[in-house]
Amino acid sequence: MNNKRSYDFFVTGTDTEIGKTFSSSALLQALALGGTSSVGMKPIASGAELRDGVWHNEDVDSLIAASSVKADTALVCPYLMQTPAAPHIVAKQENVDISVPHILASYQQLIHAADAVIVEGVGGFCVPLNDTVDTADLAQQLDLPVILVVGLRLGCINHALLTAQAIRARGLRLAAWIANTVDQDMLYLAENIAAIQQRIGAPLLGHIPRLSGNPTDKMKNAATYLDLDILK
Repeated sequence: MNNKRSYDFFVTGTDTEIGKTFSSSALLQALALGGTSSVGMKPIASGAELRDGVWHNEDVDSLIAASSVKADTALVCPYLMQTPAAPHIVAKQENVDISVPHILASYQQLIHAADAVIVEGVGGFCVPLNDTVDTADLAQQLDLPVILVVGLRLGCINHALLTAQAIRARGLRLAAWIANTVDQDMLYLAENIAAIQQRIGAPLLGHIPRLSGNPTDKMKNAATYLDLDILK
């Protein structure tokens, strides 16, 4: 798939639970504030709860709330599974056949709805989706530039640089990275950011600190820490 759209990106992370969805939502908000219509997509989500007869996933709901364009949830998240565990394991348990072509077709429909589609991966960059395909394969098939969310905590330098190597090994462009503060008490936080910046070979889109307030306010506040001019 060959994409020429300026603001379509694949967002991945150095691990799970490092603020990938929060950063993706902030990016969607920043795009909207800049006048670019945007929609988020999380092709695979595991972990859902039933509310009023509808299955909901917290990450998917966050992306929908941050998007300036509302799209069919089945396109935003083609594969929503119930158990909060590794997708390839849950897919087998719930008899779900994760199909990359179906995900690509859903993405193709979303590009007609908004000027920017932000596709958030599941877990880290190389998480398996089934016995033969992983998230890196999906990113490769989408052929989108990648934004890497680095969770700032002990060990983040190694995780960031290894993930950057894996992204480039798939022939993908690392467009930028986001530093997201996971451990606000991390020692030498600024020095860790500087060490990554010196070595990763991609511009820093922004450093998001630990923020307080309700989820909507935090998301809007986080958007102000991202410099979209870097992506032009």
